[in-house]
Amino acid sequence: MKEVTVQELKQKMDNNEDFQLIDVRETFEYETSNLNGENIPLGGILIEADKVATDKPVIIQCRSGKRSAAAVMQLEQLGFTNLYNLKGGILAWQEAFDPNMPVY
Repeated sequence: MKEVTVQELKQKMDNNEDFQLIDVRETFEYETSNLNGENIPLGGILIEADKVATDKPVIIQCRSGKRSAAAVMQLEQLGFTNLYNLKGGILAWQEAFDPNMPVY
């Protein structure tokens, strides 16, 4: 499984690179704090697979990296090859860049 670090994600954001960010946490978690990705909870990722881009890199994130890794594996079984798991999830982002970000 391909992964990116929060530092690599921030660099992509700062450089305005073309990629899709998908947050697979539940809606209430997303509303607490997010990185402006598209919220598709893990339980619906296969049902909503048509929302996942195929023509650019897709970074999938969650709280710690476990649910996003599960989402990557499920989508790869559908044939996606452009997916990256955000290593450490939003907890790693908070630790590296935003210590005041509310997490749970």
